[in-house]
Amino acid sequence: MDRRQWLKSFFSALALMGYVRADPAAASSMMGGMMSGGGMMGNGDMGAMMSPENRGAMGTGMELFEVHAQVHRKVTFLPDGVHAVSISGNPKVAALLQAHVSQMYARLAEDHPFPYPASRSVPVMFAHPTDYRRHLELLKDGVAVTETSRLPWMVDVIHAHAREITRFVKEGMPAMMREMMQ
Repeated sequence: MDRRQWLKSFFSALALMGYVRADPAAASSMMGGMMSGGGMMGNGDMGAMMSPENRGAMGTGMELFEVHAQVHRKVTFLPDGVHAVSISGNPKVAALLQAHVSQMYARLAEDHPFPYPASRSVPVMFAHPTDYRRHLELLKDGVAVTETSRLPWMVDVIHAHAREITRFVKEGMPAMMREMMQ
């Protein structure tokens, strides 16, 4: 399957599952912009990503992409990791932030990897969950997360993940698609 076919399938599946609006013009525009990119999603499997067991984390993640402009994020890079605060003035968006991070941390604790082709860091984090510490604080308007490690290579992964999430918050779905196409 070539990239164009894969992207059509991907957006169709997301639309059927209710994660994105079925807007042919927007999808076509996004696909056109993505087709000039590099390779295919090399670190994920669409079937696994869309499976029923992944819909919770995938669902909250997709909903966050749709409301990314309502999220405010501040990241402090530490010598051994990051402290990131993501908040929203919209209580529904704040609840999505809390649910998504809680779901992802639960999956890490259960050693239940999440196929996520939009990220280079997430697969590494799931492959090495004991090589870093995670602390989640639920705030009234979002979350505060601290992730640290004593391993320099894992600190690099934590920093890369914080930068990815910041791009997702700033740009929304186009940032995710760029990551998938690289």
